[in-house]
Amino acid sequence: MPDTFDTAKRAFRDLRVSVTDRCNFRCTYCMPKETFGPDYQYLERTELLTFEEIARLVRLSKDLGVTKVRLTGGEPLLRKGIEGLVAQLRAIGDLDLTLTTNGSLLARKADALASAGLDRVTVSLDAVDDATFKAMNDVDYPVAKVLEGIEAAADAGLGPIKINAVIKRGVNGHAPLAMARHFKGSGHIVRFIEYMDVGSTNGWRLDDVISGQDIVAAINAELPLEPIKPNYIGEVASRWRYRDGSGEIGVITSVTAPFCGSCTRGRVSAQGMLYTCLFASSGHDLRQMMRGLASDAELSAAIASIWETRDDRYSDLRSEATSDLPKIEMSYIGG
Repeated sequence: MPDTFDTAKRAFRDLRVSVTDRCNFRCTYCMPKETFGPDYQYLERTELLTFEEIARLVRLSKDLGVTKVRLTGGEPLLRKGIEGLVAQLRAIGDLDLTLTTNGSLLARKADALASAGLDRVTVSLDAVDDATFKAMNDVDYPVAKVLEGIEAAADAGLGPIKINAVIKRGVNGHAPLAMARHFKGSGHIVRFIEYMDVGSTNGWRLDDVISGQDIVAAINAELPLEPIKPNYIGEVASRWRYRDGSGEIGVITSVTAPFCGSCTRGRVSAQGMLYTCLFASSGHDLRQMMRGLASDAELSAAIASIWETRDDRYSDLRSEATSDLPKIEMSYIGG
């Protein structure tokens, strides 16, 4: 089938699928304890998409032009039997199949994920010093165990591994240089993400943002960098390599240098809502269609229609005012 384009001529290339709204961390920029406390009501198991439903959506999306699928959460490795879903998606055919995780269960899951057909993993890690990392994950989880998971994933062949760090002023503003030092020469790619106003519970303020430009400057002052070209059209991270050839980093600048014009990503929540923007306030219920016995043709036509009428460009329009608009929480649709 031909590619599917939105109103701004952006192709539908990437699909991010949340497999659970649960997470064992309470990162302050994503699932703060003030909102996601001990009494927080997660989705019931019957509300989650089944693996077969996820595979169906991926198969139909592939026919519409999707070439890359990323499994997210919550924390996707908390979903029982996740390697079975990976195997189902691998059987669909030629897809770039990846997963984003906090790394806490990666050491024990890496081999099974690789055997099932996963291509790569991205690990969220916001600092390499315990004090900062524990303060941010807010469950006293140590860096060492995440690093153990990263190495297990590398040994299983799930590389090149990308390591995502959300940088917030006054919290982990010192982390980029330390992380660059730690991972330089490892073959892993650290990507620094500007603190974003995702959802409505993280108390985002523009003053808390450290720009990607400043992050690059801080690293470059000690570890000289040079810019390199994107790997593909629509890549969200600006790429920089060390001048001595010992690896690369990336910066994701959704706040200071938005990339809405090349965004090719759709997102499916754990309960089957399709969102056409990370900052969306409403989605489209695909689960209801599937459980209402919609045919493949009907479901495919619905997905195509949703994408073809897409006009999202939130980050282009971002301001202090827009940050107060109601938005879906990141724990429902991944990052």
